Amino acid sequence: MALYLLVLAVCLLVIGSVIGLLLLSRTPRYRTEPQHLLDLFDKALESRVNESEWNAVMGYPIRHDEYLEGVRRRAYRLMDEHGRHSRAARGKPLLDSTGQEELAALRDHLAARLQLRQGAGENEKNER
Repeated sequence: MALYLLVLAVCLLVIGSVIGLLLLSRTPRYRTEPQHLLDLFDKALESRVNESEWNAVMGYPIRHDEYLEGVRRRAYRLMDEHGRHSRAARGKPLLDSTGQEELAALRDHLAARLQLRQGAGENEKNER
């Protein structure tokens, strides 16, 4: 009888701890930051990105920042309009020349905005 109670207690402890962990854990979330997009755009402009990496970042909606979501949508639209599907696997650019130019402009705009935001953050710290 003592062995039965011991096994029952251990099973309840294991099952209870698993249920507790499941209740306390959150779903993992990927949060795309401006630097992630800049790095991806740089790789695309240098023809070092593959389609799966591009689609992994561009296919995931950005819910925490409307501006970044707009940038992501514009870049996604660039791929639809100027993309050269399956050519990146052969070492060729992911986008045609017009798409490369537009992506470079989008990248520069995002970099300038990020630099302005970081400069504004430093000014606020200096004022305190």
